[in-house]
Amino acid sequence: MLVVTLVLAGVGFALLIVALTTGSLIWAWACIAICVAGAVLLLVSALTSRKAVPSLDDPVSGSGVSSSYGRVESSSDSSSDDAATANDDNQGSHGGSPGAPDKT
Repeated sequence: MLVVTLVLAGVGFALLIVALTTGSLIWAWACIAICVAGAVLLLVSALTSRKAVPSLDDPVSGSGVSSSYGRVESSSDSSSDDAATANDDNQGSHGGSPGAPDKT
C-alpha cells in the first residue's frame, strides 16, 4: 500500500506541474483529488500496520528469557553459571587465600 501511496504522490506532483504550466483549473482539481486519495490511503495503511504489531504486554510463550538470537535461556541456569564463574575467578589461580592481597 505504501508503494501505491508513493505513486499517487508522484502523479499528484506531475498534475500540479501540468496545472501550473497550462493554467487549467481542471488539472489543479485532479491534483487535489489524487493527493487526497493518497493521504487517505496512507492513513489507512498506518492504522492497519499499527494493529498488526504485537503489543509489548503480551506474555512471551515459554518460561525463559529470549535472547537476541532467538534462543530461549532459563534465567536460573544462567545466574548459577555466572556465580560459579565468578567464584572460580576469585578463588584461585594465584595460589593465595581468597581474601589475601596479591604479592606481585
